[in-house]
Amino acid sequence: MDTKAKKRKQLRNNEYYDMQEIFDQLYANAGNNAKFTHLMQIVMSAENIKLAYRNIKKNKGSDTKGTDGKTIRDYESMNEEEMIAYFQSKMMNYNPKSVRRVEIPKPNGKMRPLGIPCMEDRIIQQCLKQVLEPICEAKFYKHSYGFRPNRSTRHAVARYSYLVNIMRLYYVVDVDIKGFFDNVNHAKLMKQLWAIGIRDKCVLSVIGKILKSEIEGIGIARKGVPQGGVISPLLANVVLNELDWWVAGQWENLPTRYEYKGTNHKYKAIRNTGLKEMHIVRYADDFKIFCSNPKTAEKVLAATKMWLKERLGLEVSEEKTKITYLKKNSSEFLGIKFKAVPKGRKFVARSHMTDKNINKVAENIKKQITAIQHHTVKNEVVKLNSIILGVHNYYSMATMCNIDFHRVYFLVKPTMNRLKKNYTRGHPTNAIYLKLYGNYTTNIYNIAGIDVFPLYGVVLKKTLSFKQEICNYTKEGRNLIHSKLNDGLQVLIEYLLENRDETETVKFNDNRISKLAGQNGKSFISGMKLQIGNMVCCRKSPKNKGGTDDYDNLMWITKKEQELITKVEISEKDLVGVELNDKAKKKLNSLRLLVENLPI
Repeated sequence: MDTKAKKRKQLRNNEYYDMQEIFDQLYANAGNNAKFTHLMQIVMSAENIKLAYRNIKKNKGSDTKGTDGKTIRDYESMNEEEMIAYFQSKMMNYNPKSVRRVEIPKPNGKMRPLGIPCMEDRIIQQCLKQVLEPICEAKFYKHSYGFRPNRSTRHAVARYSYLVNIMRLYYVVDVDIKGFFDNVNHAKLMKQLWAIGIRDKCVLSVIGKILKSEIEGIGIARKGVPQGGVISPLLANVVLNELDWWVAGQWENLPTRYEYKGTNHKYKAIRNTGLKEMHIVRYADDFKIFCSNPKTAEKVLAATKMWLKERLGLEVSEEKTKITYLKKNSSEFLGIKFKAVPKGRKFVARSHMTDKNINKVAENIKKQITAIQHHTVKNEVVKLNSIILGVHNYYSMATMCNIDFHRVYFLVKPTMNRLKKNYTRGHPTNAIYLKLYGNYTTNIYNIAGIDVFPLYGVVLKKTLSFKQEICNYTKEGRNLIHSKLNDGLQVLIEYLLENRDETETVKFNDNRISKLAGQNGKSFISGMKLQIGNMVCCRKSPKNKGGTDDYDNLMWITKKEQELITKVEISEKDLVGVELNDKAKKKLNSLRLLVENLPI
């Protein structure tokens, strides 16, 4: 699901289950250094369990089985009271089931182990996460960006560029923690949770049992945070939060005798003391420390290695840990390589995709082209477009992304030429293509009637620094989120490309996207702007009345409008909050007649 859609849905769910006020209070209290000793009653509350169930159910992994073979569907038959009682009893005497271990390939050819908990354990972990996250968010350092609400890789890259372009820091300490997720010290983590104010012993006991869950085929985990667990990213951030604050305390948050109005004056005063300037930017376990000169960088590297070993019990990978001078060499971060290049009288950060990722993207696209070669069906072509759109969205934050994707195109072109019998070339006619790539309209590949997105058609999307006022747990912060989440047509189209309706035909799935573009992202009936979570594609003439999946028979409307079409008798209560002008009412009544309902 699109990131923006997830944010909107999560906030809507919080408000729907009356938990938002409680989360806001936890966040506010944590900001005032409160100690939390009665959290378990919130974790086990009926509303929190219902919210957790809904959040897990909407997750793509809800159909993934654990060691007990169950998915979310096995809990759907329970009534609400039965489900709440079941999970409350499980949490009162919690003993997690074993974790299913799967391995996925890493870019370097090695395998990354994932631990997939059983469905009931995922729901319990979600209950915990919902309550602990507001507390942790109030305690986390502002420049860590991984696995945190409203933050993304784009914000981390923006911070990286800021430290080069504005702060003029060209020495980067690259630290690679050896097997971070597998080597987290459980006892240390429990102390860190206690230190940030989580002092409910029942909650800590449940977390301890989650950490020590049996891994199928291996045994009890003595250390590490299982990758794949719902709560694991939050716990990983708790571990490295101490590192963030240690680095910040050396310079950025250093107490001064005088109260300065802005950071510029403060930093100028600190520089006069001869202290070592350093700034950290972190995304999960991938972090960089920026310094102003080589001597400081060497001291920071040595101190950081020692601190990680002594405080957190973590080793660094010597061959990957180094100091990079950005004016001469590149430093890699989140799949992008950065270098400081001259521009006028100063140096600025120039960024490319890493060579490894250029090859990786090319290989993935070649595989999909080969799949089309064997099965030239629309589904496979749509999948190719989805891959291209996905990599464009991610790597568009690299300043030289267009040059990089021209390299990808030339790597892929020989494989594409194998499809000469399958494709035609010409001008695109598809509304989705024209909306997303309207500047690229010459000699475009068309396979099975679908215009293929141009690999070289990526445009730099400027990365913006994270606005620290944005927060899920304050009214002001949520207002800023809602103001940013106006679902534009491109966002809706990207969402549909990533979330196909597997119960419908290929023709329906293809035409519904074209129809959305044709309606310009607005309701067919009211003209109201559609939003993810409140939009549905319907047939004007239903299937059981001979309705087809043709473009002209499809329409996008809101869920409420769908209810007004299909419900036999409409009361005044059904029309509360619905604004229909004469034109919209006429459309609604004509659609009601098609399903053999009387006009309203």
